[in-house]
Amino acid sequence: MSKYKVKPLTPEDLRTYSLESRKSKVKVKDFARVLRGGESIFRFIDSLPDVLAAKDFKQFLHLMGKAREKKKAVIFALGAHVIKVGLNPILIDLMKRGWITSLALNGAGIIHDFEIAYSGQTSEDVSDQLKEGRFGMAQEPGEMLNQAIISGAEEDLGLGEAVGRMLAASDLSYKNLSLLANSYELEIPTTIHVAIGTDTIHFHPQSKGEALGKTSLRDFFLFCSLLEKINGGGIFVNIGSAVVLPEVFLKAVTFIRNKGISLTGFTTAVFDFIHHYRPYQNVVKRPVAEKGTGFYFIGHHELMLPLLAAALPD
Repeated sequence: MSKYKVKPLTPEDLRTYSLESRKSKVKVKDFARVLRGGESIFRFIDSLPDVLAAKDFKQFLHLMGKAREKKKAVIFALGAHVIKVGLNPILIDLMKRGWITSLALNGAGIIHDFEIAYSGQTSEDVSDQLKEGRFGMAQEPGEMLNQAIISGAEEDLGLGEAVGRMLAASDLSYKNLSLLANSYELEIPTTIHVAIGTDTIHFHPQSKGEALGKTSLRDFFLFCSLLEKINGGGIFVNIGSAVVLPEVFLKAVTFIRNKGISLTGFTTAVFDFIHHYRPYQNVVKRPVAEKGTGFYFIGHHELMLPLLAAALPD
């Protein structure tokens, strides 16, 4: 029994509401549309100057092509913002075309992905909702995601597979736009890396810390297994995660090397709004050292990711 006089708050009697009743800032009608690569986009890329970021971008596209030719892993790690700015159609298309072999998300990623699948919209107005304690109080994400995670823990599944299975088996109206449902159907592994207390579903009464911990830890070691496959020419891309996923990546690299695998000769890239310390050090610089290549591209996700996807041939 704890010796502390202060007791933790409990999630009992949490006041929730239906997700469908909430005003969201992003709807599926606003999502990106898949643009097929063609002569015009390829000529545009070729026309870019061979200096600075343009030169780096062309080199990165070349290395992406080499990785696919050699059947090496191409892993996309995504911050949740990438999902909520309407880029799921682009990412799903890249998975179907063989340009993504696995995904890694932080805990918020499954919430935005679920909201899109459930109601065709996501991204609540945090400032407005926070005033009356309504931020994150939508009932359905708290109930359905936590139940999927608990079921996954009971069956020794990772968190990503557990949620992907639930979404793929559901009759949700927009599950065709879900990253996790599509990755599950395509048998493209998706790992979820949770920091306890950072996600709104954690304070719902259905949440179980032991289930979150067990499934997310399993996903970490699955991520390590997937990351082994970038050795000798694979790609790791971090898009929009400033802290959690760069830290996970760095720990996975050292774990793999501790197992006696050299893990060299791969390429890393970061796409983000601004230059962050951890993505630069943990993704672009430290892991590749002298035997790999790292890139850092600055720009809005809703511009840069469609550009990248359009520049990759079928």
